[in-house]
Amino acid sequence: MTAPLLHHRVDGSGPPLILGPSLGASLAVWDPQVPSLARRHRLIRYDLPGHGGSAAGLLPHDGSATVADLAEAVIALADSLGLGAFSYAGVSLGGAVGLHLAVHCPERVRSLALVCSSAVFDDAAAWSARAALVRADGPGAMAASRPGVWYSAAFADSSPLAAALIADLRAVDPAGYAACCDALGAYDLRDQLSRVEAPTLVVAGRDDPATGPEHAREIADAVPGATLLEIPGAAHLAGVERPEPVSAALAAHFRPSSPADDVSRHAAGTAARRAVLGDAYVDAAVARTTEFTARFQDFITRCAWGEIWTDDTLDRRTRSCVTLTALTALGHRDELALHVRAALGCGLSRREIGEVLLQCAVYCGAPAANAAFATAQRVFDEIDAAR
Repeated sequence: MTAPLLHHRVDGSGPPLILGPSLGASLAVWDPQVPSLARRHRLIRYDLPGHGGSAAGLLPHDGSATVADLAEAVIALADSLGLGAFSYAGVSLGGAVGLHLAVHCPERVRSLALVCSSAVFDDAAAWSARAALVRADGPGAMAASRPGVWYSAAFADSSPLAAALIADLRAVDPAGYAACCDALGAYDLRDQLSRVEAPTLVVAGRDDPATGPEHAREIADAVPGATLLEIPGAAHLAGVERPEPVSAALAAHFRPSSPADDVSRHAAGTAARRAVLGDAYVDAAVARTTEFTARFQDFITRCAWGEIWTDDTLDRRTRSCVTLTALTALGHRDELALHVRAALGCGLSRREIGEVLLQCAVYCGAPAANAAFATAQRVFDEIDAAR
């Protein structure tokens, strides 16, 4: 019988990036980072044992659970997904799992980020006391104390995600939570930090009462080449309370840079290019590629299509409007004709394309818009004639 895996969710495509959550929080703790990180990565978010959809029985309940057990569960998940080496980011306990993997399975961890984590947490007695409290009274016993620890009380009152995470905490299996406490009580990697080989980013919340900046500095000082970032106005779940700087730091740290990652961006760019411009155009462009133009074709596929058009900050309709405007302003009529067709494929109507060109008449000049209207009309006539 196959052993159960950690419950997980996959978003995006590209080089794999595993995201580990904090004690008491579900994988939703990473929701603010998904839009930016999923642009270039295959994100695998998991729930800790007893949290979210993960079975509590993934850890022993006799007080012997360790972070090594959690790391083994992550490796089993990675193996089930066919992953070799992967990047890893973790919050608090999730970060401890990543740090353990980087020390003990260096061949699997390509790059590492630790958010509000530590090489050692409270002493074992404190974690034993918390485990006993949760076993007796349930995880709800911890809920009242999380505002002010996870994030400021004011943020907790104003954020739907903050409220949702507290609700997730109340739903955690007491045995799973307690076993994670046992694991934290036995955890101490301070004397092994110099063994970390993966490029490492350490992020701290300056207002974090659980694992404050001193924890992050200890890691950053001992891990060779580590980078330290302190986020003002952030408590323990810094990525929830201050998502913008945390997301930006993680995106920069994990930005694909290896030849294999370039291949992944090229594949994603080709898919986007085909979706917007059509298979016939892309096939023809590929067929026309020469030794002289090959590098340019690779460049626009990886950068223009693999980075810009695959970014979901703007939807493709909006990107199409921006592209029509730029091509009209610069007088690139052949490219404009191509992107008029593409705009239709992206869901713009002929009337909406006309409105974009009218806007160009105001801000780019009537002669540029006049030429653009003529180009668009020619494209429409060609489409009508082919029906």
